Amino acid sequence: MSEQTPPDAELIEVAPGVFAYVQPDGGWCLNNAGAVADSGEVVVIDTAATEARARSLRTTLATATGAPARTVVNTHFHGDHMFGNFVFRPEAAVVAHERARTEGAAAGLGMSGLWPDVEWGNIELVLPTITYQDRLTLHVNEQRMELYHPGPAHTLTDTVVWIPEHLVLFTGDIVMSGATPFCLMGSISGSLRAVRRLRELGARTVVAGHGPVGGPELFDNTESYLCWIQRIAADGYERGTPPLELAAEIDLGEFSELLDPERLVGNLHRAYAELRGDSEGSELDVLAVFREMMEYHGGPLPCMA
Repeated sequence: MSEQTPPDAELIEVAPGVFAYVQPDGGWCLNNAGAVADSGEVVVIDTAATEARARSLRTTLATATGAPARTVVNTHFHGDHMFGNFVFRPEAAVVAHERARTEGAAAGLGMSGLWPDVEWGNIELVLPTITYQDRLTLHVNEQRMELYHPGPAHTLTDTVVWIPEHLVLFTGDIVMSGATPFCLMGSISGSLRAVRRLRELGARTVVAGHGPVGGPELFDNTESYLCWIQRIAADGYERGTPPLELAAEIDLGEFSELLDPERLVGNLHRAYAELRGDSEGSELDVLAVFREMMEYHGGPLPCMA
């Protein structure tokens, strides 16, 4: 574990039977999770990065709902959202986009190597057991959950979870709350399209992948940052300035208070790839980019998982 321990997670009932599990401060590997419960049926939305955090999530949800989870939904394949799947097995099936299973298998437990000082515990890789392509509806007794894939965004495999009865939307990492958006393994332009689609749902409550629960203003904040990335990337690309060098020149301005500002470097790499005409989500050297983010940050990236 890092030297500084973050505040305890908070379970918030954002609508009847709909819970957001918020892990402050929402930085690296401190993701949000959630659950939908009705009459003894429980579906969990995302898990957590470490064994201890995943077990705490399971205990907290079981206490609040009075029932064990029978289904887990992963919004994407990154470890902070799926490493904890194993604590819910074998009782719970794991649902995700079909490519999340493929990408999760390829990534394995590799994310843990980025932060070797974190106490990951005895995590085991558990991949989705049920997959879908475009849309899937889950029924939690009378509660309806609509899962759909909005296209390349944070990753190529994102799932959002929409609870239409209560106008609650779980966005995964397509939307961040108080944290810097991150599209290194996805698409800047695709994220902007996804945000526009999510806005059209008319959500009243938005549970982002990281950070405090909010409302539709989170779409505005994410869109504003990504449009800014496109503008500064276009200028830097035209001048032939490498992403790390450009990042060092940039004044973050209105975005200076967002967590994990070093993601700027990764976002510029993705924006440059799109300016070159590469396909959305084309493969980049993720480890090399993380090394550049560390250089921008001035040392190891902070992670309090």
